[in-house]
Amino acid sequence: MASSPARPGRRRARASAATALALAAVAAAGQLALQPAAAASPGAPRAAVFTDGFEDQSGTTPSGRWNTTVRDCSGTGTATVDSGKAHSGTKSVRVDGRTGYCNHAFVGTDLSAVSGGSLYVRFWINHSTPLPTGHVAFAAMRDANDGGRDLRMGGQNQALQWNRESDDATLPAQSPVGVSKSIPLPTNTWSCIEYGITGGNLTTWVNGRQIEGLIADGTPTQDVDQQWRSRSGWSPRLQNLRLGWESYADGNDTLWFDDVAVGTSQLGCGS
Repeated sequence: MASSPARPGRRRARASAATALALAAVAAAGQLALQPAAAASPGAPRAAVFTDGFEDQSGTTPSGRWNTTVRDCSGTGTATVDSGKAHSGTKSVRVDGRTGYCNHAFVGTDLSAVSGGSLYVRFWINHSTPLPTGHVAFAAMRDANDGGRDLRMGGQNQALQWNRESDDATLPAQSPVGVSKSIPLPTNTWSCIEYGITGGNLTTWVNGRQIEGLIADGTPTQDVDQQWRSRSGWSPRLQNLRLGWESYADGNDTLWFDDVAVGTSQLGCGS
């Protein structure tokens, strides 16, 4: 005898349970991310084109290589030089991120010195509020090969993710399995985020450890980069780096950025 179809309530319960398990896996992975890998030892970043710990900033408004220009619109979010918290030295950039799309707040710098080849970026980040369920971004880069749209790093479903503005593709896929292969961004502690982009491949490290859900390589993987790879020939040419906050649904956060490094090969988490 054929079995009867599952009732809607049971299907919803199973889906909710799968999501809960995924979020539990994300939380467990986040505890691992708190522990730096052995490679994350002190020392000067390798192959850096530039490094900046904001120590030469003389006021509260970012200056020099940094600007506070936002691409679309701005509101009550702010980005300022802060002497109250730092990963190293005495200064960092503090971003008071506010919910709502038009509350963009960023510090940005030009990447023309490395645009067109392999690009590696490393920064230290500290924030006060767990990533929300809705989509947010704390890093963005304008892609000249994608109509000037942004490649964005942030979070969704309480875990780190990449997002491509032009087609809204995500890395990893936002399924329970995909989300479980990412990690949350730990709060109230400094975390080292690194990523490398070579051709159409993207690799991400947190505290020196590769994150499975944040890797797009030459082999499409279900629940990770299969959706991301659905666009053939993706090969970004990134023109700037912006660190800050934008929220597309909900979520306030206060963030600090420090010890930014940009280069053409992996930089490591040295200070």
